[in-house]
Amino acid sequence: MTRAKAIKQRPNDPLSPLRRDVSLLGEILGDTIKDQAGTSVFHAVEKVRTLSKSIREGATHKAVVLPKLLGALPKKDLRELTRAFAFFLNLSTIAEQHHRIRRRHDYRKAGAAPQKGSLDEVLARLRKNGKSSTAIIKALLEQKVELVLTAHPTEIVRRTIFEKYRRIADTLWQLDRVDLDASEVEAAHETLRREVLACWLTDEIRRTRPTPLDEVRAGLTVIEKSLWDAVPNLLRDLEGAWRRHLRSEMPADWMPFSFGSWMGGDRDGNPNVTPEMTEKTLYLHRWYGAKLYAHEVEDLLGRLSMSHANPALRERVGDVAEPYRAILRPLHRRLIATMAYYDAVFYGKTIPETEEKLITDVEEIREPLRFCYDSLVSIGAKRMADGRLKDLLRRLACFGVGLAKLDLRQESTKHTEVWDAWTKRKGEPLFSERSEEDRIAYLEAQIEAGEAFDAEFLADEDLFPVLGVFGVIAKNGRELFGAYLISMARNASDVLAVEALQAKCGVKAALRVVPLFEKISDLQQAGHTLDRLLSLTSYRSRLHGRQEVMLGYSDSAKDGGRLTANWELYRAQEALVAVGKKHGVRLTLFHGRGGTVSRGGGPTYQALAAQPPGSVDGSLRVTEQGEMIQAKFGFTELALRSLEVYTGATLSATLCPPPKPTAAWRKRMDELSGKALASFRARVQEDEGFVRYFQQATPVNELGTLNIGSRPARRKAGGGIETLRAIPWIFGWTQTRLLLPPWLGFAAALEGSKEETAALRAMYRDWPFFRSKVDLLEMVLAKADLRIARHYHDRLVEPALKPLGEKLFEELETVRRSVLRISGHRTLLEDNPVLQRSVQLRNPYVDPLNHIQAEILWQLRQNEDDTELLDIFRLSVNGIAAGMRNTG
Repeated sequence: MTRAKAIKQRPNDPLSPLRRDVSLLGEILGDTIKDQAGTSVFHAVEKVRTLSKSIREGATHKAVVLPKLLGALPKKDLRELTRAFAFFLNLSTIAEQHHRIRRRHDYRKAGAAPQKGSLDEVLARLRKNGKSSTAIIKALLEQKVELVLTAHPTEIVRRTIFEKYRRIADTLWQLDRVDLDASEVEAAHETLRREVLACWLTDEIRRTRPTPLDEVRAGLTVIEKSLWDAVPNLLRDLEGAWRRHLRSEMPADWMPFSFGSWMGGDRDGNPNVTPEMTEKTLYLHRWYGAKLYAHEVEDLLGRLSMSHANPALRERVGDVAEPYRAILRPLHRRLIATMAYYDAVFYGKTIPETEEKLITDVEEIREPLRFCYDSLVSIGAKRMADGRLKDLLRRLACFGVGLAKLDLRQESTKHTEVWDAWTKRKGEPLFSERSEEDRIAYLEAQIEAGEAFDAEFLADEDLFPVLGVFGVIAKNGRELFGAYLISMARNASDVLAVEALQAKCGVKAALRVVPLFEKISDLQQAGHTLDRLLSLTSYRSRLHGRQEVMLGYSDSAKDGGRLTANWELYRAQEALVAVGKKHGVRLTLFHGRGGTVSRGGGPTYQALAAQPPGSVDGSLRVTEQGEMIQAKFGFTELALRSLEVYTGATLSATLCPPPKPTAAWRKRMDELSGKALASFRARVQEDEGFVRYFQQATPVNELGTLNIGSRPARRKAGGGIETLRAIPWIFGWTQTRLLLPPWLGFAAALEGSKEETAALRAMYRDWPFFRSKVDLLEMVLAKADLRIARHYHDRLVEPALKPLGEKLFEELETVRRSVLRISGHRTLLEDNPVLQRSVQLRNPYVDPLNHIQAEILWQLRQNEDDTELLDIFRLSVNGIAAGMRNTG
């Protein structure tokens, strides 16, 4: 953060621009700290930074000095120092993200090799591997990827600060221009100084917990600010790649991806997502959609001033001077009226009087636009048609009227409670006490009868949180909705229970019902459960040939450890695909992934390449959660790359699936999984001191003060790890740098003889599934830091629990040795030098924040009402999260 020395550009060094940006931002931050916090704070920051860096470079004898230095600072200075390190890590992230964008542009320059994962690279590789243009085109036209945005409490950065970060990134992009003169460079630098100052003067701590509607707005803002432009821009890129490699024209209406959302619809364990909240969510979706489409139509009104038109358009608008404007003006008025209406109903204002019919269906927007497009093409103005007009038609195909289709999610037992209440009311045997076959027969009869619940039952206050949402579906229709998801699904009757509830609540256009298998035992039975469901002729007749099933990565890993969960997820997918083929039903797998490795996170291309053969099959749904939404889609250029990779990876996994595992690999994975499961559960579920150690050695109990999500940390009050949500379980260990969830259980599984090591090396070399698990584990181990974790242990844990911590530290070291032995690497991330360097560069800035947090936690636990300490703690969490990147 000191004044940067001139960065000497190294020939052919792709990292030089990144170092230049980090140096510039660090210099500006240092000047800002001196101006705003004073030179004494600035010198303290520099002293701590230098000391931390020297410790990382080998001066381990200085490690005892750092906590003493930090402990001697007054609270005011400690707060500013915490802010400084946290802010620098966020600025570094901006620079790294911008560098990713810069590298993408370098790859796209004339003569450059295509970037891995781009459609250019994928199509060239497929053609080289013997795939015909016909086969590739067929796969592309059938391909559909849906990315579902979810609001998980790992988004540390406030939206107001993120907007400032966006402007900083835009300015870095401007500084990359080679034609800037000296005054323009200085103006850009001044903009950076202004934005950094604005961030420093803004409170980065959320003072109130966000509501579900705040989360909805955040998700829709990502669409508005980034994805709205990324989608048509990417389609233009894909159009060029299609033409170059497949020697044909890409269909104008092809749309390989779409978006969904759980924000405002995910009520699993979140009492704040009420039926009224879901209805307001739909109002927001409609308002944002009308706003964005109105803006685009207004732009077209300015562009399409031509008087020439084809007969069809003339017949529609009559003999007017400007036919295109004549057909678009009424559409624009309807969109404006739609905005005004949903603004009024959202805020409870008087509904504005208007003669305009509201927009309720995507076809009402598409139809006049198609008239314009076809007319322009027919009069020889295809170049005009293929501009902003085609972009808008593509946006319609991707986003629909509500921008993202809203999924609804509820826990399976909540539906059982409703059916218990109904059977009790009717004087029949309780639903929950019936056998599975009796439940199936009863629910099928309820669906067939089509009789609605009586009004008194529907109005029951205790049942309304569950039943009320079906009224929202019935009122609003299917246009804005995606799927109805059942978390903790176990039986075929769980799916039928929701189908029957839709029927008895007056839902005419029923939503598709998707079981979510999460626990290890449920994953093991997933194939059998789906087989029982698809064996019902009446159920299959309602499917239209496609079944969706969701797989939970977070709770399965928390239930049985990551190694076992990943193997059971793999086996469940194989079983589900086989069942789908048996019944002639095409399967869509919905992957409930998070940002961290423990929750299914990791590089997209690697993840899809490691799926079981036949499980992708051109159709894919994936959740994008927490901070990963901003990391992947926060800027338009980042979104372009992310969508491009999803498109190419899905195509590649469909046409070139990985090899099936051999019988020997399967046997060994069963053995590894069994050992890992026993070890994980012995530690997490059977060791009486483990929960207390977790609570003492990590800030998990204090994370509730952060106000970073609308959901409670636990599904149910009380209990141990089993009732804790997966996110705080992972977040807590990430803050202390032990990163326990991704590796716990691996030590018992991977330790073995030379013969076993040789077999694992062969699996690592030849089986993408196994290789991806080891590579991701290696990345986790590179980020883990035993010295830092031990500092929390020494400072915060009671003596009686310290032996447990020592065992965990030994296990981490065992896993580290095993991974290097299997991968054949001498050091962690040896084959990923970019990530390795990023981790190394961040460590000296994260380390002081860990020391500060450990000390503040100790003091807070003596005086939990100290608001100054609480603020410093919150700032330290923000900074460590920024430094670790994927935190929850």
